[in-house]
Amino acid sequence: MLKVDSELELNNFYDVLFKKDRISLGKTITDRVEKSHNFLKEFSENKIIYGVNTGFGPMAQYKIADKDRKQLQYNLIRSHASGTGEPLSPTCVKSAMMARLNTLCLGNSGVHSSVVHLMVELINRDITPLIYSHGGVGASGDLVQLAHLALVLIGEGEVFYKGERLQTKDVFEKEGLSPIKVELREGIALMNGTSVMTGVGIVNTIYTEKLLDCITACSVAINEIVSAYDDHLSLELNKTKKHKGQQEIAKRMRDSLSDSKLIRKREEHLYNGKTNGDTIFKEKVQEYYSLRCVPQILGPVLDTVKTVERVLIEEVNSANDNPIVDVENEQVYHGGNFHGDYVSLEMDKLKLVVTKLSMLSERQLNYLLNHRLNDILPPFVNLGKLGLNFGMQGVQFTATSTTAENQMLSNPMYVHSIPNNNDNQDIVSMGTNAALITKKVIENAFEVVAIEMITIIQAIEYLNYQDKISSRTLKMYNEIRKIVPVFKEDVIMYPYVNKVKKHIMKIV
Repeated sequence: MLKVDSELELNNFYDVLFKKDRISLGKTITDRVEKSHNFLKEFSENKIIYGVNTGFGPMAQYKIADKDRKQLQYNLIRSHASGTGEPLSPTCVKSAMMARLNTLCLGNSGVHSSVVHLMVELINRDITPLIYSHGGVGASGDLVQLAHLALVLIGEGEVFYKGERLQTKDVFEKEGLSPIKVELREGIALMNGTSVMTGVGIVNTIYTEKLLDCITACSVAINEIVSAYDDHLSLELNKTKKHKGQQEIAKRMRDSLSDSKLIRKREEHLYNGKTNGDTIFKEKVQEYYSLRCVPQILGPVLDTVKTVERVLIEEVNSANDNPIVDVENEQVYHGGNFHGDYVSLEMDKLKLVVTKLSMLSERQLNYLLNHRLNDILPPFVNLGKLGLNFGMQGVQFTATSTTAENQMLSNPMYVHSIPNNNDNQDIVSMGTNAALITKKVIENAFEVVAIEMITIIQAIEYLNYQDKISSRTLKMYNEIRKIVPVFKEDVIMYPYVNKVKKHIMKIV
């Protein structure tokens, strides 16, 4: 049980999203939310407070009559529930709900306490609002996407419940739930924030960590397959570069290779004085970059992931709506904490390094498939009859095209602002788009890595290295072999690629 009474961490999201932990609110949180609501209610009397007694955006110049205040919030929610495209996954929606819940629990939003209590119930009961992928420009927050969340909280719209897409009112009736109480600014407080881009971003980082583990395992295996020298992974070499990510990737690979019978020591082969008379060396003195420079390539990926995680968790634990209610100083501040530039930039950075990761995987795959490069495997790691059979030839096209798509998608959203909202939102973050495109890049990368893994397994089979590879590589071999049989005759490949992708994307 996760008790929301302090700052959330990445592992809290992991536990709730993937281990199905439940959430509870401490009394301190409930008191804080109620105190914020009561203060705003009293403070807003005889004052002009945006979103309480004014219109929204460019319409803020219009005063709203007291009798219309509640209707104003309903009008905002309904009119902005205008998303299109594919629905977000329940995991991403739940992550966004956690992010929004935590922000509201800070007591800077002035919402009625029924809002946070109902959000907890929805999360714990796996009732996820229908939120569409298209609609957010990420400046006044995720207005459109969060409007779909708010729509559910007022008992309208649609939800996903026990695998079905149903009307909210029907699910609420079945579960004995009541809509929130709209009193002051519940609509704008729910919508005016960065929680969808942040929630999707957090899911992205969790999957990127898993993806990084997979490509590291592949890099270990391919170094074993070619009996590479181990000094490019040595502590001594990598500590001469001060980047923590590089040092950590090298360490992970060294640890994985500790019981390998295939990796070689340079001093035993090239430093022993037995090759002094040779003018042309049959074996490579150094491996290709996709094998030898893995710490230098994946190190920046790891460092970037850690930076992204830090920024996203800072965002989760921030008040990111407008205006900000400050109970302690008895003041309400108007500003732009809803602007998503921090998240947008981090998502662009993340998709950039994931694309580079997929490029590394594609190059390693190409090395295994090209017999002129590796000089130990048949063309396309074909275990059948050359010419008649094709081995892994067909799936290379898929890996190449998917990598190319990632290269195109890795162009930044951060600098693609388009003014809108009658130029009230004259510079926007596009953070939600950035997060969703990054999600696509990550999923693509898993496809490329899945194809590489199948190829690695076939290569180990051809070389009969099962008794020589490290225990880490043997574990990967056994896992993938349960999914993909040894094949000499050509087989239909797409079911195996999809099954391996699904397997390696499992978080728990």
